[in-house]
Amino acid sequence: MKQIRLLVVDDHTLFRRGLIALLSQDERFEVASQAGDIGEALRCVERDRPDLILLDNHLPGVLGVDGIASLKQAAPGIRILMLTVSENEDDLAAALQAGADGYLLKTVELDHLSEYIIKVLAGESVISPEMMTKLVTAFRGKAVAPAAPPAPQPLQTLQTAAGAALEPPPAKDAPGIDLLSAREREVLALIALGDSNKLIGRKLDIAETTVKIHVQHILRKLGLGSRVHAAVFAAGREPG
Repeated sequence: MKQIRLLVVDDHTLFRRGLIALLSQDERFEVASQAGDIGEALRCVERDRPDLILLDNHLPGVLGVDGIASLKQAAPGIRILMLTVSENEDDLAAALQAGADGYLLKTVELDHLSEYIIKVLAGESVISPEMMTKLVTAFRGKAVAPAAPPAPQPLQTLQTAAGAALEPPPAKDAPGIDLLSAREREVLALIALGDSNKLIGRKLDIAETTVKIHVQHILRKLGLGSRVHAAVFAAGREPG
């Protein structure tokens, strides 16, 4: 299988080198280049044509989120996965709105990071469970908070919370929800809490592979593009 070419962008040399050393142990990956800022990253993208960029946000000069558009313009089709220490929901929203394909915290386990990279290259959107919870919480809070007239609708709330990177979920009374089985509804509720497939499997006492199948069915039945959309869909529905 062709190796996945990676570009690691982080201004902390020790962290960057450690991450590269760990990723290089996985035969699926080839770290094509590394950079400490956006300017250097742009040169690496044009020269090495990586498949995916692992991008820190707090870089000297231009922030990571502010460099996403330029990086994607330099290499259309490239995937960008934020890897940062920031747990701020505003940073998450800015990254998604700028076109990031995922947002992970640096506390992520290496084996999970590897699988997230594969998922992003397959076209999925990935977000750290901790950040998924913040996204859903922010969406719920703004959806129920009183506002000056005219009151914002769920579509406006979603755009405020996550920007143009997320499509609006179906209306909370969408008929698709009736197509879900009881088990699929349980899985959907746990997705909304930010639980991983492994954790959902433990809570429901089912295999992780079974959870994956349920997630696929949920996305297909509801016409959603990713589990991020599924979480926001669930958050926008009335309790019960």
